[in-house]
Amino acid sequence: MLSVLRLHLPSDIPIVGCELTPYVILKRTDKSFIPTEDVNEFNPLDGQFLKYRWYRVQSDKKVAVCSVHPSEQATLQCIGCVKAKIPVSKSYHCSSKCFSDAWQHHRLLHERAASAVNENGNEEEEVFARINGQGNTGAAVVNTSLSASQSSSSLGNSTTLYPAAIQSGSETMFEVGRSKTYTPTADDIGHVLKFECVVVDAETKSAVAHSSTIMTSRVIPAPSPSPRRLIPVSGIDVPGHFDVDGRISSIGTFTVLSYNILSEVYATIELYSYCPPWALSWAYRRQNLLREIVGYRADIVCLQEVQSDHFDEFFAPELDKHGYQALFKKKTAEVYSGDINSIDGCATFFRRDKFSHVKKYEVEFNKAAQSLTDAVVPSAQKNTALNRLVKDNVALIVVLEAKFSNLGVDNPGKRQLVCVANTHVNMHQDLKDVKLWQVHTLLKGLEKIAASADIPMLVCGDFNSVPGSAPHSLLAMGKVDPLHPDLALDPLGILRPFPKLTHQLPLVSAYSSFARVATGLGLEQRRRMDPATNEPLFTNCTRDFIGTRDYIFYSADSLTVESLLELLDEDSLRKDTALPSPEWSSDHIALLAGFRCKPRTRR
Repeated sequence: MLSVLRLHLPSDIPIVGCELTPYVILKRTDKSFIPTEDVNEFNPLDGQFLKYRWYRVQSDKKVAVCSVHPSEQATLQCIGCVKAKIPVSKSYHCSSKCFSDAWQHHRLLHERAASAVNENGNEEEEVFARINGQGNTGAAVVNTSLSASQSSSSLGNSTTLYPAAIQSGSETMFEVGRSKTYTPTADDIGHVLKFECVVVDAETKSAVAHSSTIMTSRVIPAPSPSPRRLIPVSGIDVPGHFDVDGRISSIGTFTVLSYNILSEVYATIELYSYCPPWALSWAYRRQNLLREIVGYRADIVCLQEVQSDHFDEFFAPELDKHGYQALFKKKTAEVYSGDINSIDGCATFFRRDKFSHVKKYEVEFNKAAQSLTDAVVPSAQKNTALNRLVKDNVALIVVLEAKFSNLGVDNPGKRQLVCVANTHVNMHQDLKDVKLWQVHTLLKGLEKIAASADIPMLVCGDFNSVPGSAPHSLLAMGKVDPLHPDLALDPLGILRPFPKLTHQLPLVSAYSSFARVATGLGLEQRRRMDPATNEPLFTNCTRDFIGTRDYIFYSADSLTVESLLELLDEDSLRKDTALPSPEWSSDHIALLAGFRCKPRTRR
């Protein structure tokens, strides 16, 4: 006979849109091991199976949650949001300090609402003046206790197909699911969920024991960061926000996204103790990342730190639904000692309606290290050299053919090809020689491809190298100054002679295009750039490090940058917040650039 020994939830807080799949530990009467935790009706064990039910528990008291700290119950509401008809969920706060601290970010909601409607100005001034007179920092603090009628607009329930509600004292339970997995909906916000599991006889379909249950905490909405705008840098009118029609669709143009999404195996509470555990869980992060990536509507997507199991089971099938074809290169495993299924790699996706796949090249730096040591390192030093060079890093190079044409009249019918390199360079800061060698190796491979075809190049990824470093200099300027301080570290002699550290690709950093914009939103973005290097002030932001490590480089002779995804600043991340956070699910930020192919004439 089977019995339920224990139920356990993988996350302490349920979030709208994120699957909940409890762990169910079973045992037999003789206490023998149960090989699987899911014994369903179609796969009974010992003539028995498990039946599941989910319930939404609703009390008479309605609950709203804080828009800044969604795990906290709201006690305050902003009048300005109500008057400006901003979504009611964004008006709630858990305390006056919460609202005061968030004001610099929250006030942008009012400004955007006012500019969109272009009215209610006097009305808003009246509200703010009254609040300012109370000595606050611009915060509209009202409703010290939310009534049921005020919060019900965001907490209402839709009609369910399940049986009628079950009454238990002052609580009402609505059945919302009959499978092991349940995905909370907006109707569940502020309510507790109850999971019930019971062992059932396969023949009689009747329960053979009392049901086992577990309760969740209150369901919270998924935090939604303000959308990042796409900003023109070439005088072309580009949509200000990403929405259904936000993707550039002009002939000869396409967009490229590069994003280190933070692998689950690295997203530990020890490394990111400042991030709430529920926001660090993969169940939450994968949905948040998917929403963000799909929302950018890029034509080409280059992701780093994608676990192989996540690629197969989540990203490839989910992005396939949105029209993307997927390619993947897993890191090699000479160094990695964990579960081989969770080793990460580089994933490149492209829209099937915009491009077709021509060729794929895989760069394994470990193989290149073996070839290098065989050729130039004395036999006595080979093991030492390999220990330093072999780091499992890879690059994925994809040649795509565009399904559009922007060619000159002298080239009718000529194919428009694009070569996209996606890489993740070694992260260890004490291996500057290895970083530079990996980048140089990748560029030499790309040079061979460029020599064989007239093809624009895009080089994307997490290079784990700050602006001005030797790898960045090699990428951006085509060479490294022999006196560069990074070259002082070369214990294996693999970088010598220094003049060989060059390449002939006309690469330019896409985000340096902001440096030439003198007006409008582009000028605002220049304040978020390093004037010395013309690179973003940061693309990686944790409590231990803030700086730029991610880039999109392009062939300036064949491509023109038309638009760039706006950079985040400290206000966008909210005060004293590092990444990952409930709003942003990686410790890196996404980079996106819009390109136009330059017309070509016959050579």
